[in-house]
Amino acid sequence: MMGFKMANFNDAFEKTAAIEGGYIFDPDDAGGETYKGISRRFNPLWKGWEIIDDLKQTNRRKRKFDKLFEQDEILQDKVRLSYKQLYWDRFWGDEIPQQEIAEELFDTAVNMGVHRAVGFLQESLNLLNRNQKNYRDIVQDGLFGRKTLKALEAYLKIDKLMYLIKIMNILQGMHYIEYMRKNPVQEKYARGWLKRVKIK
Repeated sequence: MMGFKMANFNDAFEKTAAIEGGYIFDPDDAGGETYKGISRRFNPLWKGWEIIDDLKQTNRRKRKFDKLFEQDEILQDKVRLSYKQLYWDRFWGDEIPQQEIAEELFDTAVNMGVHRAVGFLQESLNLLNRNQKNYRDIVQDGLFGRKTLKALEAYLKIDKLMYLIKIMNILQGMHYIEYMRKNPVQEKYARGWLKRVKIK
C-alpha cells in the first residue's frame, strides 16, 4: 500500500513480551498458570508446557523459574512462534499498513483474545466513518477479513491514526472497568491493565 510501511511482527512481539513478563500462577487470574501471556487454561496443548513441566520437575527446589525458562532457547522459540500463530497471523498482522495499529491489535489480542481485539478495531472503524460517508460499515464479528482490512485502508487514507487508536483504547479501558465492576477481585490487576491503555 502506497505511503505505508507494513507492520513488523518482531517489533510488536518485543514490546508485548516485555509487558507480559514471565511465569505466573495466580489463582485469581482467569488464565490460571501462564508463561509470557500464554495461558495453560486457554492453550492446554501448547508444546511449551511440556518443557516448562520438565524444567520445574528437575528443579523443584527453586521457587522462581523465570531465569531457568528464559535460558531455554527451544522454549523461547516456541513462545515466539505461538505468539505469531495464535495472535499475529489471525488478524493478518503482516498486511496491516501501520505499525501502531498492528501493535495495538497484537497487545490487546494477547491480553484479551483476538476476537475482542478485532472487535474493538471494527467498532472503532464504524464509529469514525462519518455515518458511512467515508466507507461502509463492516460487521462487528471479531473476525479479521478482507472487508475489515479494506475499511482500515480507507480510513488511513483520509483520517488521522490517533483517532482510531484512541477509540480502540477507550473500548479496551471500558472493558477492564466493566470486568472489575462485575468481579471486584480483579481490581488488583487494574494498574497492569491500564499500562496497556494508551490515551494520547
